Amino acid sequence: MIVSKVRHTMKSKGVTIEQLAKATGLSTHTIMRSRSEYINRCTLSTLKTMARALGCDAKDLFEERVAKG
Repeated sequence: MIVSKVRHTMKSKGVTIEQLAKATGLSTHTIMRSRSEYINRCTLSTLKTMARALGCDAKDLFEERVAKG
């Protein structure tokens, strides 16, 4: 499963949803969806746009966890 680290990254950098929306041109709705723990669908382009605005790599915004069981 893919787990979002967008919320954590934003918090560590002191960036609000509104600030990230303004910096990226993405809607606040898109950013809020990307912050949920489990990313269901998010394009690489969107991750790259957010990463650029947050000063990190796209790979820093999510992690893959192996499902147990």
